[in-house]
Amino acid sequence: MPEGPVIANNTPLVSLWVLNKLYLLRDLYNQVLIPLAVHEEFLAVNTASRQQALRNAPWIIPTSIQHPERSYTNAPLDNGEAAVLALAKETDARLVIIDERLGREHARRMGLRITGTLGVLLLAKEAGQISTVTHLIDQLLDNGLYLGERLIRRTLELAGESIPDGDAEPDF
Repeated sequence: MPEGPVIANNTPLVSLWVLNKLYLLRDLYNQVLIPLAVHEEFLAVNTASRQQALRNAPWIIPTSIQHPERSYTNAPLDNGEAAVLALAKETDARLVIIDERLGREHARRMGLRITGTLGVLLLAKEAGQISTVTHLIDQLLDNGLYLGERLIRRTLELAGESIPDGDAEPDF
């Protein structure tokens, strides 16, 4: 397994929580670090339910940034995204799980390897942890996560799952 930790941002955590699939982080990466700012963001809504989810997921480890001033260099990102990138650089992370476009752009410029929620689901399917991504994408969309049509189509293509044919729009 490659060296360095995996660092996750809030949106992938929330997405996997909504899907009841936080265990995928353990199965795919062993453990995942989240900066304290992301921990706070995650617990800001549905607090009791999300606290229970984190108690049941000891492989998700809230982590302090040793040099918090580094996170301020990533403005215009929100606090969680900036903290994720700072922690990733500080720990020489092997992977950053982040969905937001601006955060991904900053991570790429910093030379960080990235994936997002759909990348985690694709890896989980490849590893035999889940059988399909289509219904999970539907669930994410039903719960308010924005996913672009091109991204959905590309994900389904990579997953070997087909988009319904015909004139009707897919139920995404």
